[in-house]
This record gives sequence, structure tokens and C-alpha cells, in this order.
Amino acid sequence: MSLPGFGRPPAYYFMWILPRNLFSRLCGFVADIRIPRILLTPLIRIFSRIYSVELTEATQQVSEFRTFNEFFTRQLLTDARPLDPDLDAVLSPVDGFIGEYGRINDGRLIQAKGLDYRLADLLLDSKRDSLYDGGEFITIYLAPQNYHRIHSMVEGEVREFSYIPGDLWTVSPLGVHHVPNLFARNERLTTYIQTKKGECALIKVGATVVGRIRVSYDDQISNLQGALAKQLVLKTPYELERGEEVALFELGSTVICLFPPGQVELNELELGQTIRLGNAIGRFRLNSKE
Repeated sequence: MSLPGFGRPPAYYFMWILPRNLFSRLCGFVADIRIPRILLTPLIRIFSRIYSVELTEATQQVSEFRTFNEFFTRQLLTDARPLDPDLDAVLSPVDGFIGEYGRINDGRLIQAKGLDYRLADLLLDSKRDSLYDGGEFITIYLAPQNYHRIHSMVEGEVREFSYIPGDLWTVSPLGVHHVPNLFARNERLTTYIQTKKGECALIKVGATVVGRIRVSYDDQISNLQGALAKQLVLKTPYELERGEEVALFELGSTVICLFPPGQVELNELELGQTIRLGNAIGRFRLNSKE
């Protein structure tokens, strides 16, 4: 349904006038408030019932959470997400479902049917445009019920990362299908991972209601008023095992994985396919860089 003469759903225009960044910071503030357990525990149980959250996977009991944000960023039991045993497998870094995937053609990635966006606008790093053009990408959306921590899809080390402040449009189907250049407009924090097969990138995209994005290897957080874009080189490389935690969303959003040409071959995937952390999304090619 769209408004006559406007061509987009009414919710789009509500999002358009909403102070999205301020609203998201407010959501983060509220999610951090300590609520009496007599109120918080039933609230979490109601939310979990509505969204089918698997509470038995968490390391904490529902009654142990002190804030709603602690519940959203809950850790899982060590055996809850087994990693694909093939050491050449590229892992899904999150729980979620596949939004888009495929080849980066002429510096453009698919956002949704009929919409694409530029790699150059996504990374804002001219030296990497040619590195990833012609390679593979996969976009994975995290729904409210998903585990909200982000893990490395490969073994390697973090030497460099970038933070790009931006808008905070919703990354739900409303935003994906109606906001041009959505992922290149929204705030994002990109981790560059150096592997034996070359560099790959893990992009965490901000969204409406996402209070913050945090990373494990630095004190950088997202959604700060007046923040400036930055690209930082770590003084000491941060070693990562495959499947090791690298970041988290305080409320859910989207990740985009980028791979240079010839580095990986993606599995046969389907749009909308549910995927879990540790599942194989592809495999390193035998002839890729050693």
C-alpha cells in the first residue's frame, strides 16, 4: 500500500520525518536502564514468545538479565553454534537471513531487486575499490529474535578498520526496497581481516533503533553525536580464530561480507534463506592467494 501521488508506503514517510539518529540513541539509552526484575523478566518472556527467541541457548537465565540490552546482547552456550569443520569453509558471521549475495560487477552491489549501490560509496576507500571489484558479497539481515553478536567468518588478524558515521534508516524490507543507497547512507563500521588467502571485509551496518555497534579490538562505538569518519591502523594486530567474536549490535541490523575476486566461491544460497553463525556460506578457492 502506498500513499496516492507519493508512491511509497506511509511508514516510509514516517521514517523520513523521524529524527532517526537521535531516536536510536534514545532507544540505546532506554535499553540500558536497569529495570526491576519483577518487570523486566516478564517483558523479556513476552518479547521472546512473540519473536520465538530460543532462550535455552543463552548462558544466563532470563531472571539474571538486568537490562533489556543485556538480553539483546546475550551470549550463547559454547556448543550452541558449532562451526563447519572444513577449515577452508567461510563461515556465516551471524544468525540471520540472506538479503542478497553474488558478484560485485563494475563496482556495484545489489541492494534489492531493481536497486543497487556503489562499492566506492560503501567503503569510502579508493585504494580498496579495485581490490573488491569483481569479487563476491553477501548481505545478512539480523531479525529481532536473532543472536546479536558478530563473529569472524575466517581465521586471520585485524590490522585496520574504518568507522563511517551516517544516517540510520531501517534495514527492514521497508528500507531495503524503498531507500536508495541504503547501506552506503547508513552508519557503518568495517573490519578488514587479513588471512592467508588475502584480505576480506566484514561491514556492520547501523540502523534505526540500533543503540550502538561495538567491536572487540578497539574502544570505538557507533552512533555518537558529532562523530567523524576515521580509518585506523591497530598498533598491534588483533588475532582472530574462525568463529571468534569480533563485534556486537545493541539491537539488530545487517552485516555485509566482501571478498576479492578469486578468493572464495559462495555456496548455492537462496534469498531469504535462514542461516546461523558457523554455517558455511562458501569456501576458499584452492588457487587463491597463499
